[in-house]
Amino acid sequence: MALRILREDLEKRKLCSRFVPHALTREKMDERVATCQDLLHLINGGKNFLDKVITGDESWCFAYDPKTKRQSSEWVGEHSPRPKKLRFQKAKVKTMLMVFFDSQGIVHKELVQEGCTLNAVC
Repeated sequence: MALRILREDLEKRKLCSRFVPHALTREKMDERVATCQDLLHLINGGKNFLDKVITGDESWCFAYDPKTKRQSSEWVGEHSPRPKKLRFQKAKVKTMLMVFFDSQGIVHKELVQEGCTLNAVC
């Protein structure tokens, strides 16, 4: 009954909150607008602007056995025990891959071991 009143009579609906990375101050918003305007001036000033841009991305690479259960099956005798396959935890061994690229392709790639920070020497 209450749900009907909310939906039909009061025309309400239930929505979940949306996560936002952070709330920007007026100063930060103005700074972003100024940066975007500077980039627009650079783009309009030169045809090869994007050829000069280098960007990067990072991703965790996990080490684990990629064989599926079916791929690791094997023929055994009638009374032989079932073969065992160790299951690796995905998070046990991981390395961060950092890749930097421009309009032509990869400029630099780096593997950063677990426990190292991006601004430290490992």
